[in-house]
Amino acid sequence: MKDLSKELFNPLSGEDFGQMFNQTYGSQETLQGYATKGTVKDIKIDFVLVDVGLKSEGRVQLREFGATPPSVGDIIDVFIERYESKDGAAVLSYTKARAEKAWKDLEKSVAEGNDPTGTIMEVVRGGYTVDLGGVFAFMPSSQADHRPIRDAKSLIGTTDKFRVLKMDALRTNAIVSRRAIQADSIATAQKEAMKNISLGAIVEGTVKNITDYGVFIDLGGIDGLLHVTDLSWKRVNHPRELVKVGQKINVKVIQFDPESHRISLGAKQLEEDPWDAASRAFNVGDVITGKVSSLTDYGAFVDLGNGIEGLIHMSELSWTNKNVHPSKIMQSGQEVGVIVLGIDSDKRRISLGFKQLQKNPWKEFAESHNVGDVITGPIKNATEFGLFVALTPDIDGMVHISDISWEKLDEEELKKFVRGQEVTAKILDINPEKERVTLGIKQMTEGSDSKRASVRKGAIVMGTISEVTPDEVIVDLGNGGNGVIRRTDLSMNKDEQNTAKFKVGESVEASVVAVEDGVTKLSIRAMQAAMEKQAVKEYSKNADSGAVLGDILGAAFDNAKK
Repeated sequence: MKDLSKELFNPLSGEDFGQMFNQTYGSQETLQGYATKGTVKDIKIDFVLVDVGLKSEGRVQLREFGATPPSVGDIIDVFIERYESKDGAAVLSYTKARAEKAWKDLEKSVAEGNDPTGTIMEVVRGGYTVDLGGVFAFMPSSQADHRPIRDAKSLIGTTDKFRVLKMDALRTNAIVSRRAIQADSIATAQKEAMKNISLGAIVEGTVKNITDYGVFIDLGGIDGLLHVTDLSWKRVNHPRELVKVGQKINVKVIQFDPESHRISLGAKQLEEDPWDAASRAFNVGDVITGKVSSLTDYGAFVDLGNGIEGLIHMSELSWTNKNVHPSKIMQSGQEVGVIVLGIDSDKRRISLGFKQLQKNPWKEFAESHNVGDVITGPIKNATEFGLFVALTPDIDGMVHISDISWEKLDEEELKKFVRGQEVTAKILDINPEKERVTLGIKQMTEGSDSKRASVRKGAIVMGTISEVTPDEVIVDLGNGGNGVIRRTDLSMNKDEQNTAKFKVGESVEASVVAVEDGVTKLSIRAMQAAMEKQAVKEYSKNADSGAVLGDILGAAFDNAKK
């Protein structure tokens, strides 16, 4: 659209308006689509009569002026919408004239490198409508702010500077960005803030955001991270325990990268390290009092004062229950007596013991019982390797599967016992240090043969072949009993599982796998597997010494024979 305001009328020139119009536009058939200035001649109920230099006055709807209508004699901008004939009345628009003027003002401002001021009017699909002094522009949601906006309507009514990203004169619309203006401001603020940042500098900042792993501090245009481990010398479960958003805080720059603008901050570095004094204040074996600061699945932390905490591991809470949860024994805030078990200044750890200050039921049992004593108690639990028998309300003794029966060493014997059943057993060993009491049921009776009693499951024995059949080899063990080796137990190698390779009168070695009804079940294959496993274990242990696997395997067989 062509702006006719300067060509049609100049109220200060004193020149004849009609003459100027005829000279300039007399030859045109229509003035539709032009903006110009006009003089208000009269104000009616619904419209305003405006003289724009035509033969008849034009009309502007009164509602276009809103709450502030013009007065007679005022000079206003109008837009000629329709001109029915050269002698007819023109339909004028005050609103469109203002919009056209606003558009040209916007074009001029942008051309001069200025960012216009506008007001966010409403939320539309994909963004916002922004009023730039009469020009309604579109602002995408991504350009509204440098931070995510949770409530889009919260920006309605906001007046700010906007960066014009694109203008379309044909459609008289524009795309703007508020985020671009903020980015410039942030960059300027960061550049200014960086002047005060240096490694080791102590600066004041404001808590901007709190996360599980740390706190972001606004240093006046640039953010730094205060990691949770650098908040305090004390153990911190969550940063919210010590700081809140908006709080002013002094911090020290402990890491700084000028290129990436990454800044690591520390708050505890402004305080004396309590561990410097702790290394002198505590010694292993000291008995001290502290307050339980927190309970975890693996133990209890105890505040020892001056910012020092020690850990009672769950294994140090009870003599008899290794997996007890700390909450079953103590409560947070409770004062407890503990003993210092270890101090690691490098790792800043103090290990504490709680059970050591309680009576040790294992030692009490050792003081009141002897090996060989006979006790009676209920079965607390049965496992694949034996039975646990209650000795006192606090401790249990164990009957290994091999100490249940002289004749049978398999799991079938275990099935004869049930939980709660009263059993009588003999004490075979008491070891308070390992917190273990070993019991035996079969020791309550003598074995049918003292030599046979020494043949235990897993032992390697030597005997003389007395009989060979296609399916098994019979071995005389020399104690009045026989051993049987099945064909599949003759070797780990299937090609060697052939009874024809064995002759009566030859000596043979094998591993005891079971003893039933006076017959000992043997296996060469089990013996070979056990020896191989032991040899590999020894080889791994002595690999650095240059030992040869074959030598170690031979030694393992020799030890087994002994």
